[in-house]
Amino acid sequence: MRYGLCIFLTHYAASPAATARAAEDFGFESLWVPEHPCIPVHYETPFPGSADGKAPRPYWSSYDPFVALSFAAAATSKIRLATGICLVAQRDPIVTAKEVASLDVLSGGRFLFGVGGGWLKEEMVLMGANYARRWAQVKDRILAMKKIWTEDEAEYSGEFVNYPPIKSDPKPLQKPHPPVHIGGNHPNSFKRVGEWGDGWIPLRLSPEEAKEGREKIASYARAAGRDASKIEISVFGSEPSLDQRKAYEDAGVHRYVIFQKSAGPWEMERQLSALAGLLGL
Repeated sequence: MRYGLCIFLTHYAASPAATARAAEDFGFESLWVPEHPCIPVHYETPFPGSADGKAPRPYWSSYDPFVALSFAAAATSKIRLATGICLVAQRDPIVTAKEVASLDVLSGGRFLFGVGGGWLKEEMVLMGANYARRWAQVKDRILAMKKIWTEDEAEYSGEFVNYPPIKSDPKPLQKPHPPVHIGGNHPNSFKRVGEWGDGWIPLRLSPEEAKEGREKIASYARAAGRDASKIEISVFGSEPSLDQRKAYEDAGVHRYVIFQKSAGPWEMERQLSALAGLLGL
């Protein structure tokens, strides 16, 4: 099983380049960075990760993921670079397709495209997304981007995205395109991953829940005529114990991504060194 890191890369902590270089040096397989272009000052949607329902500072202080990962790519040579997650419903698909392809080429084919629907309704409305239909928007935008990544003269007509024949290079280095890893942990998530995803990135699942989810995804994949064995499972959570690591492996999890707080350069290096030692990297 491979081990990754998920870190809010912020302007007041270690730089994306220094963080990625340390992660690579200590043996981590991938670095995943979240996205929030802004957090409205006033919102009612409760944040699920705190007692008071308020998002912490990194949620509005993190760098744009594609800019941060470009700095990370330039400072490394092996570590996979990923969005965890990109808020696709809030983004222009043509611009995002260009960013994904550019990063994949410049990183030597190391990009993983983690995508999700988002949780903060007020942010999504502000950014022009349809909160109630956000997953339909995510799928429509991904399908539109796949056309741009794979066709010399792409044209798309969907529910939310429409564009006439266009040319857009570069094409991604990974063929047919960087793998699309889909977040979520409910029946619709399994269906999405099985039908059009290349990976599943659920949060804080037990090994038993991960195994059940993998089996459900495989069922949807087979029904769609897809090879379920090619769909990666990456569980995000806190540092797993030795017993948990074996249980996740036995459950068919390919990658475990550990949430790591942003910190200053020396503290970040110290924390990653200690974590790598505990994991045996």
